[in-house]
Amino acid sequence: MNEIAFSELMEAAFTALPSNFREACDGLAIRVKDFPTDDVMAALQLSDPYQLLGLYHGINLARKSSSDLPSLPDTVYLYRLPILAYAEVTGHPVSTVIEHVLTHEIGHHFGLSDADMEAIEAASG
Repeated sequence: MNEIAFSELMEAAFTALPSNFREACDGLAIRVKDFPTDDVMAALQLSDPYQLLGLYHGINLARKSSSDLPSLPDTVYLYRLPILAYAEVTGHPVSTVIEHVLTHEIGHHFGLSDADMEAIEAASG
């Protein structure tokens, strides 16, 4: 799947979120990259770029203050080639994997931990 088709699925997944969640993402940049950078791989101590499907980079909303100095925008990265490989291996539709990864990374923007999101997913079935 090329970058344009992938980005269209990502935009559709974002648009499908409830409006109050989308509004809380005001100022959040969402980027599609083929793979994480070498710096990200080193910081997360990963040896295989296919281990990471997405990443939130920034200060989550729970920790932000109106007195914070301006900084780079908070950013969600979706890693296209690892997501495509994961979808192929698991048999899940690419759109479903994108929705899951995007929602997960936006959860980090809201201040949720991986454990918080796992509990929410378990409770919702």
